Amino acid sequence: MSDHLYTAPHEIERRSFEIITQELGGRAFDPLEEPIIKRVIHTTADFSFADTLAFTHDAAARGLAALHEGATIVTDTNMALSGISKPALAQLGCTVVCFMADPQVAQAARAAGTTRAHASMDRACEISGPLIIAVGNAPTALLRLCELMDAGRIKPALVIGVPVGFVNVVEAKDELLARDVPAIVARGRKGGSTVAAAIVNALLYEITRKGQR
Repeated sequence: MSDHLYTAPHEIERRSFEIITQELGGRAFDPLEEPIIKRVIHTTADFSFADTLAFTHDAAARGLAALHEGATIVTDTNMALSGISKPALAQLGCTVVCFMADPQVAQAARAAGTTRAHASMDRACEISGPLIIAVGNAPTALLRLCELMDAGRIKPALVIGVPVGFVNVVEAKDELLARDVPAIVARGRKGGSTVAAAIVNALLYEITRKGQR
């Protein structure tokens, strides 16, 4: 095997981030936002996120603070839940949940004629303590979240709004950006559960891996 090939996971990740930094051509980012942007690019191999990721109301700092306080993270897909680092969560005393398979959420969605993603945001209102909402798939979840925030029923420390697709996606993101809430948003049609998980992991690693640098 050639000497230049990388096989150890930590070496592959380290070299990947070196390449990302090189290909960004010396672009300067906010120090708290840069690790998030680079991890999303690392996850997607899509450099357009360097231009489309928007951060509002000190979102990165507010997200880090919430994690330090043992936040609960609510995702709109089990895929995003699966992709978030469990060792890092445990280290900080944080938890991650997804209500999409919750029977009560399914029943509420049927009764109201809405999606489970929509109903899952109502379920999130029952959570106490610091809250991070990470939406990577369903714009209906983001739209319902905006309604709940407007009604004063929920006040997340951070909203990650990165649903992917063609219907209601851009509109839902625009609604979130119009709210007075710390948010990280992938403007446009791109996003996804892997992007949502990458953003959460970037925040987690900023805390849990800091002493390893």
